Amino acid sequence: MTLRSFVILIAIIFLFLSSVDQELNDKAMKDQNRSTSSGVTFFLCGDVMTGRGLDQVFPNSVDPRIYESYVKDARDYVRLAEKENGPIDEPVSYSYIWGDAIEVWEQIEPAFKIINLETSITSHELPWHGKGINYRMHPKNIQVLTSAGIDFCSLANNHILDWGREGLLETLQTLKDADIAYAGAGLDLSEARRPAQLKMMQSKVIIFAFGSITSGILKSWAATSKSSGLNLLPDQDDEALNIISKQVKSIMQPGDIVVFSVHWGSNLGYDIPNYQRNFAHWLIDNCGVDIVHGHSSHHPRGIEVYKDKLILYGAGDFINDYEGISGYDQYRDDLTLMYFPSIDPSNGTLVSMLMVPMQIKNFRLNHASVSDAGWLRNILNREGRKLGSSVTLNKDHYFSLHWD
Repeated sequence: MTLRSFVILIAIIFLFLSSVDQELNDKAMKDQNRSTSSGVTFFLCGDVMTGRGLDQVFPNSVDPRIYESYVKDARDYVRLAEKENGPIDEPVSYSYIWGDAIEVWEQIEPAFKIINLETSITSHELPWHGKGINYRMHPKNIQVLTSAGIDFCSLANNHILDWGREGLLETLQTLKDADIAYAGAGLDLSEARRPAQLKMMQSKVIIFAFGSITSGILKSWAATSKSSGLNLLPDQDDEALNIISKQVKSIMQPGDIVVFSVHWGSNLGYDIPNYQRNFAHWLIDNCGVDIVHGHSSHHPRGIEVYKDKLILYGAGDFINDYEGISGYDQYRDDLTLMYFPSIDPSNGTLVSMLMVPMQIKNFRLNHASVSDAGWLRNILNREGRKLGSSVTLNKDHYFSLHWD
């Protein structure tokens, strides 16, 4: 090798290393910005129901027999969806159902993805006696969640014990094996009440998960000191606040962000009961909660920002198999929202929030049309007016939240 060739080679190596170093520095700066000046960006959504019809189009499926009043085969929900919107080329890939949401995640890059998993992950064959509607997906289909990079699942809801305590135990183990954090259910009351803790740069996100009987949860599903189950919200508000306040104060450190994920209230309708508003305010005033992540409603409800802290009273379904089922068309449960709040970790306040409207079609999340996005914007503004919030539709068809 001549001296000239050697010098050129050294120069090429130097330029390559410099570009790699710059790329790493840019990434580190971007991560730092997301966790400091711009706040920590979360992805939140409502119910993710990957059982029943959805389970049947994945590469691995449980026995399709179900025990509902009118439907006895989960594949009937696939047929209903195909009748409504055309054929589904099954088996679908594990990323298929997320559809256009993947592109949005890649664009916004949330630090944490938080969902309410309203499906038991089990091949156990005996459903909870008399429950009526039972959701489960095959444990091998856990790749549906890992393919989306889900960080946390709230389990305190009215479907997590659909296949009994045996099904719950398999659900917990499957999530552990997949390294997906969860809260709201456990082998006993102590584990069911234990919050998840997700690491940030110098602090953490603490996520509590509770379920209320107002969402249809059976009291017999409650975990006890000797029995597995879910974390049931006490009937008495004072008792609940005392429990939550003590837990938060025993764990929380400066810079931590506290999320309270709660399954409560009815499936349909826009009214927000006074007890929910009062309780959400008390959580913020007395328990150090920064985000109230409410779910159970099949459609998005009004949004409130109280003392600069975010309250979602009903996030709406995010994934379901309801295509082709008529009767509640006025609520448009095919339209759903991706919520991206940005939180200041120094005080837990909401810096900003983007929302992305989506439509479920062919068991897949698709960008909502302009007219559908406009319809959803009008609903959010109508309901938000009562709570001091409003949204605007941006040029990219995303919503921006505004509050008093």
